[in-house]
Amino acid sequence: MTRTLLWFRDDLRTADHEALLTACQRAQNPGDVLALYVLDEVSPGVRPLGGAVKWWLHHALASMREELAELGIPLLLRAGDPAVILPALAQELGAEKVQWSRRYGGPERAVDAGIKAALPELGIEVESFNASLLHEPWTVQTNTGGPYKVYTPFWKQISVRDPGAPHERPAALGTLAQAEAALPTLEQGAGDLEAWELLPTRPDWAGGLRENWTPTEAGGHDRLREFLEHQVEDYDDARDTPAGDGTSRISPYLRFGQLSPRQVWHAAHQQTDEAVDKFLSEIGWREFCWHLLFHFPQLPHTNLRAQFDAYPWKSRRDAPEDFRAWSKGETGFPWVDAGQRQLWETGHMHNRVRMASASLLIKNLGIDWREGEAWFWDTLVDADAASNPANWQWVAGCGMDAAPYFRIFNPERQRERFDPKGTYVSTWIPELNSPDYATPIVDLKASREEALEHYSQISGK
Repeated sequence: MTRTLLWFRDDLRTADHEALLTACQRAQNPGDVLALYVLDEVSPGVRPLGGAVKWWLHHALASMREELAELGIPLLLRAGDPAVILPALAQELGAEKVQWSRRYGGPERAVDAGIKAALPELGIEVESFNASLLHEPWTVQTNTGGPYKVYTPFWKQISVRDPGAPHERPAALGTLAQAEAALPTLEQGAGDLEAWELLPTRPDWAGGLRENWTPTEAGGHDRLREFLEHQVEDYDDARDTPAGDGTSRISPYLRFGQLSPRQVWHAAHQQTDEAVDKFLSEIGWREFCWHLLFHFPQLPHTNLRAQFDAYPWKSRRDAPEDFRAWSKGETGFPWVDAGQRQLWETGHMHNRVRMASASLLIKNLGIDWREGEAWFWDTLVDADAASNPANWQWVAGCGMDAAPYFRIFNPERQRERFDPKGTYVSTWIPELNSPDYATPIVDLKASREEALEHYSQISGK
């Protein structure tokens, strides 16, 4: 018997999953492959999940348990320190091998490295695979051998590199009952998903999420197929118009690994429309953010351009009313307020609006980008450890390949340009034209001049 314990993380799918496929190909009998998910909120530096992501995770795991059951593979659930759980469970199961898909954040890599060093001492082999990126970060380098810090040359290199075809879904190893019969009696059983209490109950604020998302592997493929077959031809223009349905909306499926970037890449290349290149460049931006996180693990919490450490940003405690108005969609600027309300209701905000909303918080209200990033981390269903902070640093001007410090989005001009009929803002702000709607909480011109003054003072440092 060669029993493999497969540790799932942000790779909750059964197709194009090399760790799963190789384990199944090596298996000889039901029960030779077992799956595990660990809810880790205790490892040093590993960031606890936000509320919207927890909602998605609950449903993704419930779906994943069913998908794996069809393959004859039990999914075990554990909560706690994986450095303790994995060695103990592998020994309890009699596993000879542990496999997982690689992670790229600094704290996560430290956890994995520790486990990878400990398991062989117990006679357990470890193997890891790529499941989350088109290309491993150490394989994409500049001519001088370092990481790319500017997106355009990064994209120029990877856009012509073939990431390879997606792997197929493995064949079933037998029935779930056969696999469970082959297992020893586990002290903690299979694990109770409901006991983790990932879903909101008091109050249940997830009604809009349930109406807008199908958080399963099949749901991701359905969404990608719909976009490529019916919407991609208009993507270059429609992607900037939040009132329509011009974007792919596959970001949460990529965040949880229910879609792989390789599957997206392969499916997009079956299209002949030139607009698909623009769409793929957005997949490239996601890749760029993850490569940045690998090379600069301080990305989620530290200005990548050190001179911005001197910028006099305020915390949310310094400006509680401004932050509350921004987060609740009551700033008096309809473009931003519509986006914030869309976010709270659906767990999603159109990217064009995200940029303007972030700009208002950072550059007009003078509040630290990390405060806004933390709010998005808690409320976005697609919040991940790379794209979320990288995009906030881009807007703030303190990241790699960031927007120029003097680029300050004017939310009124953005609304006039990308929502000229007011369809988007009126959808989310029913009181827009009534006396009940908020008055602007900041003077755009004066706050812009103040921000530019602060930026000019640090620009030479």
